[in-house]
Amino acid sequence: MPQEILVTRNLTKAFGNLIAVNEVSIALKEKTLTILIGPNGSGKTTLMNVISGLYKPDSGQVILNGNDMTGRAAHEMYQEGLVRTFQIPSLFRSLTVLENLLAAARNQKGEHIFTAPFRSRWRKQEEEFVEKAFKILELLDMIPLWNQPAEKLSGGQLKLVEMGRALMSDPRVVLTDEPAGSVSPKVAHEIFEYLLSVRRELGITFLIVEHRLDIALGYVDHAYAMHLGRIIEDGPPSQVVASPRVIESYLGG
Repeated sequence: MPQEILVTRNLTKAFGNLIAVNEVSIALKEKTLTILIGPNGSGKTTLMNVISGLYKPDSGQVILNGNDMTGRAAHEMYQEGLVRTFQIPSLFRSLTVLENLLAAARNQKGEHIFTAPFRSRWRKQEEEFVEKAFKILELLDMIPLWNQPAEKLSGGQLKLVEMGRALMSDPRVVLTDEPAGSVSPKVAHEIFEYLLSVRRELGITFLIVEHRLDIALGYVDHAYAMHLGRIIEDGPPSQVVASPRVIESYLGG
C-alpha cells in the first residue's frame, strides 16, 4: 500500500487580516497525481508556496519523507527532494533545451571552486549528466529539440523543459502550478500524458494546481478542493467536482 510522502497538518498562513491558508491538512501518497482545485483566490498557490518553502507558515506542520520540514527554506526542501514548477516557466532563454536541463543538475563538481580547475575530477560526472538529460528528454518526447534555444520554443514546450529541469534534481515530490495553462487542448492532454509517464517511470509524486478540470480530472488519482483558504472536500476527482459545496464555491457561494 502506498505510503504518505507529503503531509500538512493544520497549515496556516495569513497576510495581515487575510487568512490565505486556514488550517489546511492534506496527505499525498507516493507515486500518485493529486490535484488541488478551487476558484481564484481560494489559497491554492499560497498553499503551494508555503509547502515549498517560499513562505513560512504561521502555524501548522509540513512533513516530507517522514521529516518535519516546517518553516524550512526552499533550498532545504529542494535538498530533501521537493521541487516546484510555476505557471510561467522561467528558463535561460538563450540556452538550448539540453543546456537548460544541465544547469539544473545537483552538486556539479565542474561548478565548485575547488574542483572546477581540474577537468579530470568532473568530466565523468558531466558525461553522466548529459546521459541523464537525454533520458529525461526522451521521456518528455523532446529529443528532436535538444539543441534548440529555449527562446524559440512554444508555450507547451517551455512547460516541458521546466518539468525536465525539475526532474534533473531527482525529486520525489513535484509541485506544479497549471501545467496545462495557456496551451491548446491537444497539448494539454499531451502534457498530462507525460506526467503519467514520469510517474510510472520515475515513481514521482505530483501535487497539481490546474483550472482546466475537463482535461486534468481524467488523469489524476485524488482531488482536494479549496475555498476561502480551507479544504472543503477531498476524495475521488469525480466525487469532489460533483460536491454541492464545491459547485457553490465556483458560483460565488
